[in-house]
Order: sequence, then structure tokens, then C-alpha cells
Amino acid sequence: MSHHLYLLSPSDTPLYSLTHYSSKPAQATVTSPLASNLPSWSTSAFAGTLTALSGATSATQPHHVQGGTVRVGGGQDRHVIQMIANASLDVIEEVVRKENAMYLKSVDKFNEWTVSAFVTPGNMKFVLLHEARNDDGIKAFFNDVWELYVKTMLNPFHTAHTPIRSPVFDSRVRASAKKYL
Repeated sequence: MSHHLYLLSPSDTPLYSLTHYSSKPAQATVTSPLASNLPSWSTSAFAGTLTALSGATSATQPHHVQGGTVRVGGGQDRHVIQMIANASLDVIEEVVRKENAMYLKSVDKFNEWTVSAFVTPGNMKFVLLHEARNDDGIKAFFNDVWELYVKTMLNPFHTAHTPIRSPVFDSRVRASAKKYL
């Protein structure tokens, strides 16, 4: 099971991204009805994207991580994940206008991906794409990431709204993801 985190500035510029593969067993995937209508081969440059968007399982590619192989496909290609996260930004903006909360829970869903969001008082958006429901763990993870983000912004050597390239920040976000997700 994988989780994809994006930290976006108030102008929706990506500042940090993380892909975390959980050691928890993934749920069984159900093939989409559209997947059965797609050919197993194609000469199109967009064949992988089409297959991934349809939710088909024929576009699987293995990712090697610690502890074994994780199945990738059915909407898990990097560019498709980024497209889903970007498409959910409009929904996040609408929910922020209606609700007065920082943790927005599930704001959008695309195929097997659920989009959860956290918006800081400074309008920083933390977007998490995930497959399983774990509201308490996701909320705790977002709170940890927010605390780490605030500490990074307090660093006099970091400029606000610029990409975060700190290895310490990255390792602590990964540790928090491992703990809560």
C-alpha cells in the first residue's frame, strides 16, 4: 500500500513530495469495467496513462523497496498521481471555504485513491493520496508534518515558499509516515 504526500505553497507551487510504501498488506484490487475494454497492447505513447486512469491492473510494474516488491499500476504511475493531486486542489479550495477546520479528511476520490488534505492558517496545503481509510493515523501524520514544516520555516537559512531539500526534514517525515501510515 502506498501513500503520496505533497506540500504546496499558497500559490500551489510544490515544495516537497514523498512516496511512502507501507509494509501493511494491500487490499485486493478490483478491476474496472473499463479495463476489460482496453487492449493489452498499444503503440500509443499514452497507453500506460490510459490503462492507469482506467484502473486496469495490466499496467503493473514492480517497485523494489525494503521488504519485497510492491505492485504498481492501476493509477499508480507518478504522473497520474500528480494529476490526481492537482485535480483535487479545486475541491480542497471549496471545502476550505465551507469548513473552518485544518484537517479536511477525505475531500476527493479517484479510482482506488482517496485524497485527504490539511490546510494551515498560512494556506499551505498538505495533500495525501492513499488507498485505505485511517483517519486517526492520517490526522496524526498531518500534525507531525505541520510541526516539522513550522520548524523548517523557523530556520533562518530557509526561505519561505521555496522547495524543502533538508535531509533532516525528509527523514523525519519518513519516520512519521512509517509510524502513522
